[in-house]
Amino acid sequence: MKTNGARLLDILGIHYELREYEVDPEDLTAVTVAKKIGMPIEQVFKTLLTTDSAGGHFFAVIPGDAELDFKKLARAAGVRKTEMVSLKDVQPLTGYIRGGVTVFGAKKPFPAFADETIELFDQISVSAGVRGTQLILAPADYLRAADATVAGLTKDTKPPENREAQH
Repeated sequence: MKTNGARLLDILGIHYELREYEVDPEDLTAVTVAKKIGMPIEQVFKTLLTTDSAGGHFFAVIPGDAELDFKKLARAAGVRKTEMVSLKDVQPLTGYIRGGVTVFGAKKPFPAFADETIELFDQISVSAGVRGTQLILAPADYLRAADATVAGLTKDTKPPENREAQH
């Protein structure tokens, strides 16, 4: 199924693959999407909509298994503080429902920030703009089409301490 995101990529002459999967409305996690489309979770990027205290909005595009660090996003966006947009406001602002949010073809072209790990892969997956369809494309093409700024956006994960070594 052609989505607005796919049409935009067509206009830009960007090569992509549409990969469809069966949606479970009770489980919209990126981990589940990754399993269903057969890609590693770190290559399946989720698109989150955030806001700052002045009413500005930003897309944060991060690996599906990562957690957004709001301070890092605020620093990248040049604002004091960011937080998630209320779920009830996502569709009116973007035109997309949870599980189908993408930068491509959103109602308004909010600035987009992509986590720096996006550049580690040959291919990544992002929502095509509807639940059940992902766009698979090269990270450089995604960044160009989304006009996204690359920055460190995720919380650092520290390995648990090796307690046995302390005995």
